[in-house]
Amino acid sequence: MSLYSAPPSTRERIVLVAARLIQRQGYVGTGIKQIAGEAQATLGSVYHFFPGGKEAVAVAALRHAGKEFSWLLEDTLRGEDDPSAAVEACAVELARGLRESGWVDGCPVTAAALETLGTDSAIQQVCAEALRGWEKIVAEKLRACGFTDQDAREVATTVISALEGAEVTAQVSRSEEPLRAAGRQLARLIGTYTQA
Repeated sequence: MSLYSAPPSTRERIVLVAARLIQRQGYVGTGIKQIAGEAQATLGSVYHFFPGGKEAVAVAALRHAGKEFSWLLEDTLRGEDDPSAAVEACAVELARGLRESGWVDGCPVTAAALETLGTDSAIQQVCAEALRGWEKIVAEKLRACGFTDQDAREVATTVISALEGAEVTAQVSRSEEPLRAAGRQLARLIGTYTQA
């Protein structure tokens, strides 16, 4: 699913291309000239829409990627009544997407966050915002299934942390198993709350 239903404008193409490049090459490995070239835009257009340069483009791209993952998370969680099955389904969906991409389309938010650790940059801020948003989506599902507020928040943090880490491990090992194993174990964990 994309944020854009009509053919993308120049600005939208820049954002989409930057998100894909950051996903595959990381923030550091992605250059402004490459973004412009692959978006079929001039450098002047990039700077027109993003006067802050590469960081401003990356922030917009990461916001876009964060929203796309939010939709995937919401759709997958909504597809299952049982929260254990819903979270496991998220892990399976991530594993499938990663395998189908040839192990290159990991999470651009994680990639950019790891590359900018220790800074108080706009990149770190947008990455933190995305992670908090994903945790909120999972927590809402858990609360709707009878979890207390505190348990829902803590388990949601655990779910997002485990899925993000498992995705990196799956990419490195070129195997779905780290994500699938994380999904199974998260489902078990959630089951301990729902059976209590």
